[in-house]
Amino acid sequence: MRPTIKFLSDQLIRQIISEATDILCTLGVEIHNKTVLDMLSDSGCTVDMEKSHAVLTSEIIEKTLKTAPVSFGLYDVAGKQACDLAGDNVYFTPGSTALNILDSQERKMRKAGTADYVNFVKVTEQLENIASTSTALISADVPEEISDSYRLYLSLLYGSKPVVTGAFTIESFEVMKDFQLAVRGTSAVLKEKPLTIFSCCPTSPLKWSEVTSQNLLDCAKYFIPVEFIAMPLSGFIAPVTLTGTLIQHTAETLSGIVISQIASPGTPILYGGSPAIFDIRHETTPMGAIETMMIDCAYNEIGKHLNLPTQAYISLSDAKELDAQAGLESGIGAVLAGLSGINNISGPGMLDFESCLSLEKLVLDNEICGMTYRLIAGIEPKEDFPAMGIFRELLKEKHLLISEHTRRYLKTEHFFPGPVIDRARRSPFDSAQGEENLHAERRRGTLGKRAHREVEKLLENYQPPDLPEDVKKDLTKLMTKEARRHDQNNLPALPE
Repeated sequence: MRPTIKFLSDQLIRQIISEATDILCTLGVEIHNKTVLDMLSDSGCTVDMEKSHAVLTSEIIEKTLKTAPVSFGLYDVAGKQACDLAGDNVYFTPGSTALNILDSQERKMRKAGTADYVNFVKVTEQLENIASTSTALISADVPEEISDSYRLYLSLLYGSKPVVTGAFTIESFEVMKDFQLAVRGTSAVLKEKPLTIFSCCPTSPLKWSEVTSQNLLDCAKYFIPVEFIAMPLSGFIAPVTLTGTLIQHTAETLSGIVISQIASPGTPILYGGSPAIFDIRHETTPMGAIETMMIDCAYNEIGKHLNLPTQAYISLSDAKELDAQAGLESGIGAVLAGLSGINNISGPGMLDFESCLSLEKLVLDNEICGMTYRLIAGIEPKEDFPAMGIFRELLKEKHLLISEHTRRYLKTEHFFPGPVIDRARRSPFDSAQGEENLHAERRRGTLGKRAHREVEKLLENYQPPDLPEDVKKDLTKLMTKEARRHDQNNLPALPE
C-alpha cells in the first residue's frame, strides 16, 4: 500500500472551487492582452477592453476544464520518455531562475556566469533521482534580453534531460521554440514528444500581464506544456487564512486554464504554483514554512480533483547556506510532496527564497529525493509469507547476511544513499584502530565538504550527451543570431 497524506476533505475542495468560480464570474480577472480579451468575448464572457477586464462564465470554466488533458509525457532530447505526469507519479526537478549561486569555496553568494550554468547542467545530468532539469540560474555575462533563451540553449547543448523553463519577454519565446524544433525536427514531433514545460505566472491578485498571457497563447499554438505558477502571499496579497489563499490560488489558476484551453483545446498543462505565507516580522516569503508546504499539498488535491496533473515549488529552503535548516526544510517538503503525489516537484538545489542555487545542496537533495521515492513505495510483502522458512534459517545460521532472500531483495527494500550521507561507523578513539578512524573522520569532513567532493566528482565524470553535431550547430546559430539582435556580437566562451 502506498502511503498518502491529505489536507482537504472532498466537501472543502468543492467549496473552494465553487468560491473561486464565483469570484471569476462576478469580480472577474484583469488581462492586459487584447487577443485574449477578444477570445474571451467571442466565448461569451463579459469584457471591458478599456479596463482590460473580463468576467468569466461558469460554462466556459467547465468547458475548458474538460478539454485539458488529464496527463501528458515529457521526453528527453533523444525522444525517450522521462516523465509520465499522471495519477500520483512523482518526479523531481531543480528550482528555477535563481539570481545567485552559492560559492562553496568562498562560502558566499555571487552572481552566476556561463561556466556556473554549464556546471549545473553537468551535475544535474548525472543525478538519478532528478528526472528533468530547469533553467535554474540567470547568467550575468549575457544581456538580460537574451537570458531566457541563453539558459535553454546551454541546457540543451550540455544536457539530455527535458527542461522546465519560461520566458520573461514575448520575444524570447520565438527563439526558445526554435531551439525545440531544432532538436525535434518538426512541430508535429514536438507536440507528440514535449521537450520542455513553460512556467506561466499570473500576478496576484487576479491579473495576467501582456507577457505572461501571450506566453500562454504562444505555448498553446505549439502544444508546449505549461505550468501555472500562481503566487498568492497569505496575509499580504491574499487572505491570511490558508483556505482563503487556496480560493485565490484556485481562481488565478482556473483563469489561466481558460485562456490556454480556449487558445488550443488539449494543450498540456500542470496545475501548479509557488504560493507562500508572508512573514510579517521580516517581510519575507518563506518557501520552507510548514504553512507554505501545506498550501502546496492542498492545491495539489484541488488539481487532482479537477483531473489535472500537478506541480509545486516545494522541497527547497530559505537557509543561506548548506546547513541544518536547509536539510530540515527540504526534507520535510520532499516527503510531504511525495506523500501528496505532486507530479512535478520543483525545488531541489534552491536556497534563500528561491533566489540562490547551490550545487552542493542539489546533490544532497538528490539523496532526499531517493529517500522519498523509497518512502512512497511503501511496505509490501516479498516472499515473507509463510515466514517459517526464513526464521528457521535465521535460527540455524544466526544471521541472514548471505541468505538468498536477502540477496534477492536487499537493493529494492533498502535505499543506499551516496557518499554525501555519512553512515560509516565511528569507532571509539581509544580502540586499537582509533587513530585510523580519526583520520577517516577528518577525510569525510562536514556535510558541505562531502557534498562539494561529490560535485567535483560529477563534473570530472561528466560525459556530453549524444546530440548530433548538426543540431548543435543549429542551436548555436540561433543563439548567436539572437545575441547579435541585442548587440552582443559574441557569446561567452563555453567550457571544454
